[in-house]
Amino acid sequence: MLLSFLDSLSVFSTRTKNSTFQGQGHFSIDKKTKRDVDPDIEKRGENAGLSNDVEAYDLILKNKERLLSLDEPVRFIFSHSALREGWDNPNVFVICALKHSDNTISRRQEVGRGLRLSVNQHGDRMDHPAIVHDVNVLTVVASESYKDFVAALQKDISDSLSARPKIADEAFFTGKVMKTAAGDVEVTPQLAKQIYKYLLKNDYTDDADRITGTYHDAKKAETLAELPPELKPYAAQVYQLIDSVFSASQLPEIGDDRRPKKNPLNANFDKQEFKALWSRINRKAAYSVSFEEAELIQKAVVVLNDKDAGLRVTPLQYTIQRGEQAEVATYDDIKSGEAFKLKATETEVNRLSVHSAVKYDLIGKLAEGTQLTRRTIAEILKGMNVAVFAQFKTNPESFIAEAVRLINEQKATVIIEYLAYDPVEDKFDLDIFTAGLTKQDFSKAGDKLQRHIYDYVLTDSNIERQFVKELDTSSEVVVYAKLPRGFLIPTPVGDYNPDWAISFKEGAVKHVYFVAETKGSMSSMELREIEKTKIKCARKFFDDINEKFAPEQVKYDVVDSFGKLMELVK
Repeated sequence: MLLSFLDSLSVFSTRTKNSTFQGQGHFSIDKKTKRDVDPDIEKRGENAGLSNDVEAYDLILKNKERLLSLDEPVRFIFSHSALREGWDNPNVFVICALKHSDNTISRRQEVGRGLRLSVNQHGDRMDHPAIVHDVNVLTVVASESYKDFVAALQKDISDSLSARPKIADEAFFTGKVMKTAAGDVEVTPQLAKQIYKYLLKNDYTDDADRITGTYHDAKKAETLAELPPELKPYAAQVYQLIDSVFSASQLPEIGDDRRPKKNPLNANFDKQEFKALWSRINRKAAYSVSFEEAELIQKAVVVLNDKDAGLRVTPLQYTIQRGEQAEVATYDDIKSGEAFKLKATETEVNRLSVHSAVKYDLIGKLAEGTQLTRRTIAEILKGMNVAVFAQFKTNPESFIAEAVRLINEQKATVIIEYLAYDPVEDKFDLDIFTAGLTKQDFSKAGDKLQRHIYDYVLTDSNIERQFVKELDTSSEVVVYAKLPRGFLIPTPVGDYNPDWAISFKEGAVKHVYFVAETKGSMSSMELREIEKTKIKCARKFFDDINEKFAPEQVKYDVVDSFGKLMELVK
């Protein structure tokens, strides 16, 4: 155990050797009282003390690198009385409040220390999208008053959000531009009214025109009400507009996480059929790409300048509301925002960014977002039409985001032709099947499964739920698994995590080992270019792995149903 205080540092460590418990520690002088923290301390000057355990002192204060090494058997705990400014440790996962305090500022500073992204033993930030929320979890052990504090903090954060609109009214939707395959479509006042009425009719907004949890729950369950005929051609774009409105229901619930639900691996995990499947897909590889830079530059310039599908920046839109104070306003009215009555609302579009004086490293931002060299980005920008490039002044952030997206899509189409995977010795650890499971909620996971490696599985859509139901009852399937988020295939456009690994009965099908990606639509027109590229990279990955390691090859493909899967394996 390691204990340290702001002015008086106490340090303990524990080590287990041959089933015996051994304690070690270092103590310093309390700077305020000038007293020893522990009577056994030997003083070293005015402000320091050293315990008799020299080995502990050397390990804790001199050999921090060894102390932090995974090979070091000593386990330790830090406890700090004031996690405020100047205390720098990104790996804070648990905060235990040893005294009651109502000081909101101190609490925010303490929680802020715990909300930093952690680092691994190599000093790398643990910020990969697939695992960032599993690794970076802060647990606060405190009194009930902390729950009120966290609720107030989340409300404060949501109230101060300026990057996202909060009101889904007609004024918000009017004038927005929807990007479709046929070109840009501006939301007219008539279309805006249809969207607003759709939300209102289905209780997807409340009395204050804020998006409710009902909408997000229905969208996640794929049970959204049908759009009116005028909006159906733009369904994807309409839902994208609605999703851009901030909703408090999107914030995580504050709950007691001391009793997490468990979903342990079951006997299916130990079946020989799953071991055989896992041994074939448990391979890591490094990719290499060789392509003509000039080809990518040319393709990127063409698409950026394209009149229909090219770079289009949405002008900044401002909503101006006018009102007047009520004749009588109570304290509660002022606090709730009802002391003023709204009289008029108007929306203005400004063709020149109010932030135009801010200097942007345009080349640097594009190079960072596309993983291309600054020289390549400079060549692409030089090829852009003057009118297209001039949009940068209208809305720099939108310009950068759209340019990164379009360049990455062209990069995706070019690299796939020259992609090669070279397997490496490294493999995935089995702990990827258990990491992060205790933080998941299985209360709505459905019935207990027979053939999955866990008793329950969390699905992302109705398509996956139906897919699981038919997989689990199929007599041809021996065992299957939803591949954990830690199972990643590297690609030039980002890591890719396939959905399912399936082992069929030998002799019942043509392909015994199968890795499946479930998609709602098989039409490549409805998949983003990045998604299509990741799928093509996965095909290349499994082809190369099969060639080197799998005499009984693993089949990989995209399916939209169990029926489609059986068509491919039969």
